[in-house]
Amino acid sequence: MSQTEAEHASELTRAASDTRARLAVFDFDGTSIDGNSPVLLVRHLARRGMLKKRVIFRILLWAAAYKLRLPQNESWVRSLVFTAFEGKSVDEVDRFLADFYDERIALLFRPSADEAMRAHDAAGHTVVVISATFEPIILRAMEHHPFKHQISTRMRSTPEGTYTCEVEGRPVEGEEKLAAVRRFGDEHFGAGNWVLDSAYGDHHSDRAVLAAAEHAFAVNPDRPLARTARECSWEILNW
Repeated sequence: MSQTEAEHASELTRAASDTRARLAVFDFDGTSIDGNSPVLLVRHLARRGMLKKRVIFRILLWAAAYKLRLPQNESWVRSLVFTAFEGKSVDEVDRFLADFYDERIALLFRPSADEAMRAHDAAGHTVVVISATFEPIILRAMEHHPFKHQISTRMRSTPEGTYTCEVEGRPVEGEEKLAAVRRFGDEHFGAGNWVLDSAYGDHHSDRAVLAAAEHAFAVNPDRPLARTARECSWEILNW
């Protein structure tokens, strides 16, 4: 047996003996879908007159600063968006966001994302979609695509069952994505009983979770992420 064959056989043996759960984590906006659901939601709400002009203006200012990669308050901008729903029942808002997904997002889901999720599921991996977008949008996507777990931004509700404009916890963005994945793994499988097998992302803010994965995939990456992917020898996918 050659050295290469011996090394491959050893790797297969280690993989077979590793009983830890293996996670495959997919970003949503720009990765699983060809678009940005929060941006589309703001446009959707604005067309329906559900956001005040001054709120739209403040969101646009935030977006401009975000493009310049300036430090931003992720909770603040999500609170602005949710002024459209403040005081409305959770059931009503969740239905609205599910309908929004059906009307504006469903056709944007990438076939390649579906294919990759199915491949990981067939390999026995736990497929998780992780996103800074609002939870009801991801829950609707989960009804139609091959993933059973999600981690997304949840808004706080009152004991009476109406939404507030406050984020529950922290938005699932940047470094918080990796922290959320670690909490998920520990809660579902126990500390030390899982491994981040694969991670897929499109934006430079996804660097932390991609860097923590055994296999990192930069999907249609922005320039900073493409640069990091080349430096780290991560696979670049054109979906």
